[in-house]
Amino acid sequence: MGKNKVVITGAPGTGKTSIVNGLESKGFYCFHEIIRDMTSKAKQEGQSEEYISNPLVFVDDAMQFNKDLLQGRTAHFQQSLKIDVPVSFFDRGIPDVLAYMDFFGQTYDQHFISHCENHRYDSVFIVPPWQEIYVSDNERLETFEEAESIHHSLMKTYTQFGYNPIEVPKDAVPNRIDFILETLNEL
Repeated sequence: MGKNKVVITGAPGTGKTSIVNGLESKGFYCFHEIIRDMTSKAKQEGQSEEYISNPLVFVDDAMQFNKDLLQGRTAHFQQSLKIDVPVSFFDRGIPDVLAYMDFFGQTYDQHFISHCENHRYDSVFIVPPWQEIYVSDNERLETFEEAESIHHSLMKTYTQFGYNPIEVPKDAVPNRIDFILETLNEL
């Protein structure tokens, strides 16, 4: 496989994090979703328990939140260059920040675009919306229709940056992991 940087992306509720956790359990190095780290930090700083299920509740400045996401994902990217593993998996990539900003109708400047252009991943896998496994709850506030719109925003953004996202089939998590690993071996 070589030293590859591989993004696993997708709208909420698509099984993306289950795939990343499964890859990690197989011994692969995985960078977890930075929002989880940001939520953990809020918890450590004594924030209310309601923030644990919805980190956006504590955001007063959406632009700063997006800059923090961008910086966190960039830090993961840079860290991946320093570790001695053949492949690193990322639960979301830098372009996800822009895709979500587009989805929410937020503007961004060249700073955001430059981060995407200057930090290139080797492969991008996208997990499509799947109504049969989709659950809306306290942690996932989006409707299935919104998840579909986010999926289209992710596809559009990654494509605009020259990626050809590979769609992961709707299947059991072990089969999805096998698909990703087999596809990487063929690239």
